[in-house]
Amino acid sequence: MEEVIDDGAMALVNAIGMNEGVDSWQTVILLYNSALKEVGTKLEILNDEFQHVHRYNPIEHIKSRTKSPESIVKKLKKRGYESTIENMVKYVNDIAGIRVICSFTADIYRIAEMLANQSDIKVISIKDYIKSPKESGYKSYHMIVTIPIFLSDGPVETKVEIQIRTVAMDFWASLEHKINYKFEGEAPEHIKRELYECAEMVSDLDARMMSLNEEIREYAQKNEGD
Repeated sequence: MEEVIDDGAMALVNAIGMNEGVDSWQTVILLYNSALKEVGTKLEILNDEFQHVHRYNPIEHIKSRTKSPESIVKKLKKRGYESTIENMVKYVNDIAGIRVICSFTADIYRIAEMLANQSDIKVISIKDYIKSPKESGYKSYHMIVTIPIFLSDGPVETKVEIQIRTVAMDFWASLEHKINYKFEGEAPEHIKRELYECAEMVSDLDARMMSLNEEIREYAQKNEGD
C-alpha cells in the first residue's frame, strides 16, 4: 500500500512529542490499541444493528492486532527510513490493523460504506483489491482511516488499517502469507501458478455462494406471508 502522510499523522507526532524514550513508545501503543477498540466497537454495533433490522449478520468475525516493534522496524528499513517514532507514525499505516471477515462479497461493500458514513471516521485511502486483484491473485478491500482518541488533553487522530474480505478470501490470503514467509517472497513458479489458480477458484466460489444466498433470501421473502 502506498504511503499516506496526512495532517492526522503530524498531529499524532506532536501529541506524542519528539522524545524517543519509553514514555513515547507507551503513548504510541496506548493510542493505537485505543483506536483498535474504537473501530472494533463500531463494527460490532453495526453488525448488531444489521441483525436487528435485517435479521442477518454481515460479519462472521473480527481480528485485530498491533504491529510488533520488529515488524515496524523492518518496514521502515525496507522503505529507507530511520527507525524513529516520528517515522513510524508518519510512514507506517498499518500499526493498528483490523481484519473483518464477511460471508459474502456484497457484505464487504456494505461494511465499508457503513464505516465511511460514521461521522468521526475519516477515510484517508482505499485500495479495492477485489475489483483490481494483485498479480498473485490476492483479493481484499483495504481502508486506511483515522479516528479521534480522546485523551485527557484532547482528541488525537489515530490511523487504523481495515481489511475486509470473505471467509474464502481470508483462507487464501492466509496460505499466501505462509508461502511468502516460507520462501521469503521467492516461491517457485509452479507454486505461484497453483496459488493463482486457487484464487480463481475462490472468486468463483464467492460468486456462486452469493448468488445462492440471494436466491434463498428472495425465496424466504416471497414465502414470508404464507
